[in-house]
Amino acid sequence: MRTPQLQSTSKKKPKPPRRKPKIQIVALSRWHPRLRQFTDWAIITGSVMLCLLMLLIRIPGMELLGIGPNWPVIWVVAWSVKRSAFSGAFAGVVLGLLQDAMTSPDPTHALSLAVVGSLTGLLQKQRFIQEDFISIALIVFGMALWSETIFASQLILMGDRNPADVWAYFQKVALASAILSSLWAPVLYFPLNRWWQQLKLAQQS
Repeated sequence: MRTPQLQSTSKKKPKPPRRKPKIQIVALSRWHPRLRQFTDWAIITGSVMLCLLMLLIRIPGMELLGIGPNWPVIWVVAWSVKRSAFSGAFAGVVLGLLQDAMTSPDPTHALSLAVVGSLTGLLQKQRFIQEDFISIALIVFGMALWSETIFASQLILMGDRNPADVWAYFQKVALASAILSSLWAPVLYFPLNRWWQQLKLAQQS
């Protein structure tokens, strides 16, 4: 004999509606222009201070032969990629003077960072670089080498150091700094670039 199948009287409970988040982020285009400007200056100042602070911190895994990334060079490249050569040079001078205040003004870092900013602005103007991981890493690698070369040349021109010793030390420092800076460049570049892109779109809308 076949046993009759019992039909379950239990009904499926309807899924509760998804709760909408109470905190909703207002579109950047709806921000007050002064608020956008203040936030932009806060991000610029905060990122600059963070880069200068990172020069004093040695995190495990972020060193090569005792050398860390050149964070000021990374920041100047990130700033200058979409700006003019003059704007890049001006940012390099300001950041270089701040670095001199933390380390030593003799020789100055302002000259090397100004060259980095102006060259990056010229490269972008000539459409020689694109905004992807490889291009940004390559441009930071080259600019880090330029920065260390200019700094070493200043040390030699001062005349109080042996040029052979300076160049021997420079070769180790420049290569290690360029490699690490190019590897860590996207960590700083892409968040800043994303913010500046959204800010530009908000200002145009």
